[in-house]
Amino acid sequence: MSFGGAIVWRRLYALCRKEGYQIVRDPSSIVIAFALPLVLLLIFGYGVNLDAARVRIGLLNEDSGADSARFVATLEASRYLDPRIGGTRATLDRWLLEGRVRGLVILQSDFSARLARPGQTAPIEVVTDGGEPNTANFVAAYVQGAWTGWQQQRAQDRGLAAASAIALTPRFWFNPAAISTHFIVPGSIAIIMTIIGALLTSMVVAREWERGTMEALLSTPVTRSEFLLSKIIPYYILGILSMVLCVAMAVWQFGVPFRGSLALLFLLTSLFLGSSLGLGLLLSTITRNQFNAAQAALNAAFLPANMLSGYVYEISSMPPLIQAVTYLIPARYFVSSLQTLFQTGFVARIIVTDGVFLVVSAAFFLGLTAWKTRRRLD
Repeated sequence: MSFGGAIVWRRLYALCRKEGYQIVRDPSSIVIAFALPLVLLLIFGYGVNLDAARVRIGLLNEDSGADSARFVATLEASRYLDPRIGGTRATLDRWLLEGRVRGLVILQSDFSARLARPGQTAPIEVVTDGGEPNTANFVAAYVQGAWTGWQQQRAQDRGLAAASAIALTPRFWFNPAAISTHFIVPGSIAIIMTIIGALLTSMVVAREWERGTMEALLSTPVTRSEFLLSKIIPYYILGILSMVLCVAMAVWQFGVPFRGSLALLFLLTSLFLGSSLGLGLLLSTITRNQFNAAQAALNAAFLPANMLSGYVYEISSMPPLIQAVTYLIPARYFVSSLQTLFQTGFVARIIVTDGVFLVVSAAFFLGLTAWKTRRRLD
C-alpha cells in the first residue's frame, strides 16, 4: 500500500463495492445505522424530560373558612400540581421524608380571618424538597402562580380592581410552549450521530487485521488515500441515511418543528460525520482489535458528547476549566447547530462558527488517521 499517488477511481470503486458487500453480509452495521438510532431516540425523546408537570405535593388545610376552601380547590384544579390531602403536619413531614411528595403547602388556622382583615397578610407555608433543587423551584413557582391567579379571581368576584402597577406577560422565543422535548430531541440526535459514526468505522480496519485480509491489501498498488476513502464513503452514506431517519422521527413522532434549511443540515451533518467517522477509524487503526476499538469508540465518543456538549447540562454553569475542555468536543458545535436549525432556523454567527470548528475537528481526526496508517504488519 503506497502512501501517495493519484487516486484511481476504478480501484476506489472496487474497494467501496467490497466494503458494501461486507456491510450487507455483516448485519451489525445495519443494526448500528438504523435500529440503534430508533431505540436511542425513543429513549432520549421519552425518557429524558425536564418538564415538571403534575408535581405531587402534600396539602394541609387547618382553616375551615370559605377562602381557604376556594384556594384548595384552585390547587386541585392546577394542571401542574397533584395535591394530596394530609390530616396532620406529622403525616405531611413523613411523606416528604419518604419521597412520596415533592413539597408541602400548609394553610394556617387563621388564614381566612387574617385575609378578611384590611391591611393584614395571610401567609401560606410552602416547604419543598431541596434534594432536587429544580423540582423544588418548580413547586414554589407553581404554588406562587396558583396563589396569584386565585387572588386575581377573588378580587374580580368581589368587584375590585385587580390591576397592578406592572403587568408581566411572559413570552418564550423559538420554543413558545417551553416544551423541553423540542430542544432535547435535536441535542440527542447529535449524541446519537456521535455514537453511530464512531461505532460504524471503529471496526473496519481492525476487521481487516483480524481476518488476515490486510496483508493482501498491503501487497496491492492501493494507495493510502484510496484505502481510507473506501473505509469512509460507504459508512458516510449510512450515516446520512441514519440522520434522515432521526430527523424524520423527530418531526413526525415527537412533533419537533424544523425551521432551518435542509441543505445546511446536510452540510453540517457531513462535516460532523467527518469527525465521528474519523475518530472511529483512528481507534480502529490504532487498536487493530474489533472489540477494543468498539469499546474505545463508545467511551471516547459517547461520554464526552453526553456530558460536555451542552445537550442537557448548561456549559456556562460548568467550572471554567471544564468549559475550556468543551471547546475540544465536536458534539458541542453539532448540538448547537441542530438546536438552532430546529428551533430558530438560521443564525449566521452560530452556524458559521460551528461549521468552522467542525471543519477543523474533521481535518484533525481524518489527518491523524492518515498519518497513523502505515505500511507495516507489526
